[in-house]
Amino acid sequence: MISSDDIAAALKIWGDQKIAISKAFEEGGIEAAREAARAHLETNYAYNLGPVLFKPTLASGDQTFRPTMDGALAYFCGHSDEYPLDAGFAIRGWRAMESVTSAEFIEGDIAMWMGWVSLTDRDGNVTKVDKSFGYRKDDNGHLRIVLHHSSLPYQP
Repeated sequence: MISSDDIAAALKIWGDQKIAISKAFEEGGIEAAREAARAHLETNYAYNLGPVLFKPTLASGDQTFRPTMDGALAYFCGHSDEYPLDAGFAIRGWRAMESVTSAEFIEGDIAMWMGWVSLTDRDGNVTKVDKSFGYRKDDNGHLRIVLHHSSLPYQP
């Protein structure tokens, strides 16, 4: 069974690792960032179980959706010939992450979370996104992201 505390812990880990990817990039360059991002993806996402339904915040056109780990890695780190529009969302100097829950749904080993995620960069600028995560508990009892949908808030 998944609990609300499990989801809160998964969100914190997700944010902490986005910060770690940014710091790895600043301290060691793109290869260090890719190593940190790959570890993040392997630890938190369910690419080892099959496709992940991943719609990044700043992706468009034919490359809007990223069901493969390579696509997610390109989105997080940029510097990819295969995904030339990716600037590297996870290497933007993130220093803090806050999540605000709108709602969650839990049923057995499946959970859904929806809310806002705000990431603060090293200059104090905040990027707030609408976010939905779907989680599944793997055979080892770890939450894995099977759905990650992100978009900028609607501006009327």
